[in-house]
Amino acid sequence: MHPWDVIIIGAGAAGMMCAIEAGKRDRKVLLLDHAKAPGEKIRISGGGRCNFTNLDTSPKAFLSQNPRFCISALSRFTQHDFIALVNRYGIAWHEKTLGQLFCDSSSRQIIDMLVTEMRKADVTLRLQTSPSDVARTDTGFRLSLPEGEVSCSSLVIATGGKSIPKMGATGFAYELAARFGLRLVETRPGLVPLTFDPAMLQRLAPLAGVAVEAEVSCGKQSFREAMLFTHRGISGPAILQISSYWREGQEIRISMTPDIDIFDALRRARAENGRQNLKTALASLLPRALAEIIADGTAGNIADMPDRELRRISDAVSSWRIKPVGSEGYRTAEVTLGGVDTRDLNSRTMEANGVPGLYVIGEAVDVTGWLGGYNFQWAWSSGWSAGQAT
Repeated sequence: MHPWDVIIIGAGAAGMMCAIEAGKRDRKVLLLDHAKAPGEKIRISGGGRCNFTNLDTSPKAFLSQNPRFCISALSRFTQHDFIALVNRYGIAWHEKTLGQLFCDSSSRQIIDMLVTEMRKADVTLRLQTSPSDVARTDTGFRLSLPEGEVSCSSLVIATGGKSIPKMGATGFAYELAARFGLRLVETRPGLVPLTFDPAMLQRLAPLAGVAVEAEVSCGKQSFREAMLFTHRGISGPAILQISSYWREGQEIRISMTPDIDIFDALRRARAENGRQNLKTALASLLPRALAEIIADGTAGNIADMPDRELRRISDAVSSWRIKPVGSEGYRTAEVTLGGVDTRDLNSRTMEANGVPGLYVIGEAVDVTGWLGGYNFQWAWSSGWSAGQAT
């Protein structure tokens, strides 16, 4: 049986970072992945340019049953530390919006950087390899691989969540963690488009492809970014963000003109040119297709509309309340909410409290970031932290 110091299952962002750091400590590291290439989610991220971190990374941008759990890892390996690594490799990048950093060229530059770092740290990478069994031993863990059994003193679960199954995502991390007695927080799709019922879809069908700047709220949480109408419901950054806070049966509130007081604008239009109809007045404030939907069924000139009618129209634009029927699910979700319960992990090392030598990192943990590079930073930070301890 071939012995290793550290075996990491999952060659994604977190797994590769952990392998690099453990290898730097002269640990004998084996990194496994079922895919044909490492970092497949890195490759497709950010439209192929990888939104690799966010300048504004802080604990407030993460969801977890224990909001404080992420503080240690994020403070020990920060966004600035990862930016420094990117800069050392001469990878050109730019800030897009809201602190989001992207490669100027290709996400493959990030993968190549990590692979090079692993090579320097003498990490052994085996692709298209999955363990058929994992068991504890007196000295660590034993894994059954296609070519035979291997053992290690430290085992790291870095296989991510259920999001984007076409990329090979599964619930393996949760199954393995549960096998070792770790508790799980309910998992569900996060950063995902929301869907409407058939009647609403039929009414809004002409809006498919229309985008607006919107402020979207659910409970006390709000996000202001672009919103996109789709043939299934609504998407765009603002919707993906709020989806992580939304639960089925809940209402969301949408202002499609966060910088415009529609009521005042319509009153001014009534005073200045009352002979125009509502659709024309709204089209000066909104995309024409959206103006037509809102004005549908409202006849006459705005000169004939009392304030209460203008207020009703204003609320339809600036305080649209809607209950989505669901989301598009893991098929299009960018992340998985929930995961391995942080109560069972050490926040400094990511080691399982009751299972010495077992570590869980990245998306598999009940720590989920906002859209915009935050989840990659959690992968770098949690992977780095485990790499110092394995």
